[in-house]
Amino acid sequence: MDLTGLILRVTAERPHVLLATVPGGAAVRLAAERLLRARDWPQASTPAKADLLLVAGPDLPELRTALERLWRDMPAPRARVHARTPDEVEAALDSGRALLGSPAVQRESAALPGQEGGHREGEHGAQERHEGDDQAPGHDGDGGGEGETGRAGDAHSGPDGEHAPHDTGQDTEAEHGDGRQAPDGQVPDSQDPDGQASDGQDADSHGDHGDHGDHGGHGGHGGHGGHGEHGGHGGGQTDMPGGLPMAEPGADRDGLTLDRLHLPLGPFLADWPAGLTFRLVLQGDVVQRVDVDGPARPPDDAAVEAFWVQPWLRAASGEPVTAGEAVRRRAAAHLDSLGRLLAVAGWPAEAVRAGRLRDDLLSGAPRAAVAPRLERLTRRVGRSRTLAWLTRGIGVVTAQKAREAGAGGPAARADGDVTARYRQWLADIRHDLPRLEDPAPLDVAVEDSPRGPWSAEAPPSAALIALLPPLLEGAELAAARLVVASLDPDPEELVSRGVVEVARG
Repeated sequence: MDLTGLILRVTAERPHVLLATVPGGAAVRLAAERLLRARDWPQASTPAKADLLLVAGPDLPELRTALERLWRDMPAPRARVHARTPDEVEAALDSGRALLGSPAVQRESAALPGQEGGHREGEHGAQERHEGDDQAPGHDGDGGGEGETGRAGDAHSGPDGEHAPHDTGQDTEAEHGDGRQAPDGQVPDSQDPDGQASDGQDADSHGDHGDHGDHGGHGGHGGHGGHGEHGGHGGGQTDMPGGLPMAEPGADRDGLTLDRLHLPLGPFLADWPAGLTFRLVLQGDVVQRVDVDGPARPPDDAAVEAFWVQPWLRAASGEPVTAGEAVRRRAAAHLDSLGRLLAVAGWPAEAVRAGRLRDDLLSGAPRAAVAPRLERLTRRVGRSRTLAWLTRGIGVVTAQKAREAGAGGPAARADGDVTARYRQWLADIRHDLPRLEDPAPLDVAVEDSPRGPWSAEAPPSAALIALLPPLLEGAELAAARLVVASLDPDPEELVSRGVVEVARG
């Protein structure tokens, strides 16, 4: 009996996919998430839990080393593919499954001499395929439906089957004790504000392969789960022994001498701004200092378009764009940001629902088709006491502080903490819903882009990135992840072709 072949076939039947998005790859990421939901393929949040690495977006030389480290950290059997455009995603996933299920390919990969992880860029071509490659077979395409899992899938259910924040209608302090995390790091099954259990079909089907439980989002002010792993699956920015940075002593804010750990976050964390790296200095679980790298810039001959602000870029260049198109893109962007925040906070079912609504808006679904579901989502998330309790009081950005940093949009209007910012997204989505078919021409000076008033000279995400270091210093590590997700800067705004052309004059 060919036991190895059997194991590979089982693995390839439903691989766990690690999605590494580079700047310029937002459209590819969205296409991949849609297709993974349709195929019921779970997403992995760390290399250790992944079978298939899908690189989404253009080839950026600046990020190749980080991708190689990500690939090196994946256990065998494994496969790696690259989709540069949304049209390449399906072929890349089919090719990856074929590579993963091939005993010959896996043996050849393991037998390559002198290669860590059995992969050499550009030499072992079977390890990476693109659309149009001869060995990209056609497999089953879009399936699924209501049984599909999204970016959350099993990736957001903890290894012990724990679920996300829910609204119990009771005092959360009594529910969780004196800490901000339930016993054993678990949070009870999600419910809607009326006490009805949420539909678990989005996240319950993959309880066997937990990923996002590792993010420790539930421990926003307490336990951190797997946040200590972020340096490893964020792109591997260190070459210290064992892949871990060494601690060094240093004075903390209380005058004590404690170990300091240098830890990079990014550029390939799950639900993280693509291509952005924060280099943290930690003492215990408290962030002492933050330095920001990136985002990675494309080579001069590569044209990168910022996906979420495309209507504003096109209107600024003189192309006719309707206000309805821009409003629809803005609402979808808020849903994308909301889903990423909910994933970091550990609420997988609602993260999936936000992603589905985002995709429906981007596909042109009429208002009548999405309005009832949007209302349910905004009511359930907006009224959740547990989610508000997890996020209150952290990452406070006053309206004045936002204006001084040059930030506008939801971050400035929220005038508060992480809770205020996600509730502002919900309010903006409800406000935009009646205008999805507005035929009036887009006025860039009147309609804000998703992250604030659009300006190629000063993209709104640049101000959001500048806000983050002082917000993160002094925060606990899990809280820092929530703060970043609540501002959700878009690095593509800084490297898109229109912005680069303005910068060059």
